[in-house]
Amino acid sequence: MAISISKLNQYFVVDKLIYHSIDLSLYQVSAIIDGVEHYVADERGSLLRSTKLLELQKQLRKVSAENTVLRQTSAYDEMIGGPEKGESNALEVPLADNQLY
Repeated sequence: MAISISKLNQYFVVDKLIYHSIDLSLYQVSAIIDGVEHYVADERGSLLRSTKLLELQKQLRKVSAENTVLRQTSAYDEMIGGPEKGESNALEVPLADNQLY
């Protein structure tokens, strides 16, 4: 499920804003609102993606979130032929907006 930036800006505070590192230098954003994760889209409905994390932070600077994190999931186990794990191996690092844009 996706939510537009303008609709996301209408919330006073979102639970968590997640910047997903999905490739070497490709980022995508989701927001958790009332326990439900929504991917963030632009006004045309395209999911928000960028090779520049600062560009995404600039677009979402008006969104107030209790927590903001950078999340990376590793495909290492799959690459070496390891067994599937029942739990995620996602790494979440707290992220602050230093307004470097």
